[in-house]
Order: sequence, then C-alpha cells, then structure tokens
Amino acid sequence: MAERSTLAPEKVSDTVKSQIANFHRSIVDEVAATVSRDQVVVVGMAQNPFVKKARQLLDGAGVKYTYLEYGSYLSRWKERLAIKLWAGFPTFPMVFVAGVLEGGYRELVKLRDEGKLKG
Repeated sequence: MAERSTLAPEKVSDTVKSQIANFHRSIVDEVAATVSRDQVVVVGMAQNPFVKKARQLLDGAGVKYTYLEYGSYLSRWKERLAIKLWAGFPTFPMVFVAGVLEGGYRELVKLRDEGKLKG
C-alpha cells in the first residue's frame, strides 16, 4: 500500500503547523469524536449525489449510521477543507467503519458487494 505524499514535517514551519492544527479545529474534533464513538459514520454535504447514494445504500442494507453534514457546494467549504486535511481524503462522502476511513461511495459499494457491511 502506497503512502500519500506529504510535505516532510521539517519542511513546515511551526507557525504553519499551528495554523493547520487549529484550522476549524472544533469541526475536526466533532468528526473525530463521532468516528471514535459510532460504528458507521458518513461525513457529507448537501446537494452531493454521491453522499445521497451512500446513505441510500446504507439504508437499503439496514446499516445504522451517523450522518454529519457540513454545508453544500456554496457554503462551509472551509470546514470541509479542514476535514479533508485531517483525513487525507479528497472527496465526500467520507465513510468510516469501526473508526477506519474506508473511502467514499465507490468503496462503500465494494464493501457491500464483499459482504462486509452488517445491518
């Protein structure tokens, strides 16, 4: 498995590290707490068709999940950016199962097809 490319920590100033650590921290903390507490979590945004499809898939499979929504295409983009920076995943939805980021809608379909989603 390949690790994602990131800027080496020694190439980031302490000022920037602090800015990143505090960028919409309350939102990141909310997502992190929910992911650590609940078995299945979907993080999404309004108007996104893949978020809607992911939720419909989980509903259809009888899987209980927690849904966190942060704005739409025209609002709260900075909060969503903070979540993306934290998770290292570029799109929504973000689907977490047992505290693990499994991916988005496509990965959720694969989990279902492999029988790894339990209602």
